[in-house]
Amino acid sequence: MTKKQVWYEVEENETIEQCLERMKKDGYMAFGRKEEPVFEEVNGEPIYLRQKIRFKGILMES
Repeated sequence: MTKKQVWYEVEENETIEQCLERMKKDGYMAFGRKEEPVFEEVNGEPIYLRQKIRFKGILMES
């Protein structure tokens, strides 16, 4: 049984378009987007690394 909702994360070496294409190949379409910053602690100070982007995919009906 296939899940009706799946979260897809944009990988570090992947563009948003590539992630959306991957979702489409799996039979899902983007329904929501969530972003959150990723930090690393260096000498007790938080240092911004990158933005983590996730898409909520819903199963496309054929």
